[in-house]
Amino acid sequence: MNEDAPDLIDTDTAALFRAIDARDGAAFAAFLTDDAVFRFGSAPPVEGRDAIRASVEAFFGSIAGLSHRVTTVVRDGATLFCEGEVTYERHDGSTISLPFADVFDYEGDLIRHYKIYMDVTPLFAS
Repeated sequence: MNEDAPDLIDTDTAALFRAIDARDGAAFAAFLTDDAVFRFGSAPPVEGRDAIRASVEAFFGSIAGLSHRVTTVVRDGATLFCEGEVTYERHDGSTISLPFADVFDYEGDLIRHYKIYMDVTPLFAS
């Protein structure tokens, strides 16, 4: 998680991105409602906190590391929009940076719908 713009996002959102960058599935899932829906790119939606955690942990296992740099944040009521760049480290040590846009729909303090708009195809290209 980028530390160069600490005022850009609220404390909870920063903690969410730190959990993702640490590849901590349990910490990530703690930000979600029990019946959350998660969609990553063009993959089918995953429903339920436990299923989302398993899906995210499987993805974390496919990479050696990642780091987010959030450049834009817009809040509209219970919806938060984030834009930025994520740098992935592959298991062979190579890295690739890709743009992303996230949309979080909150229900109280937890995320009910989490949508990631990005193309991860280059991450897995040979």
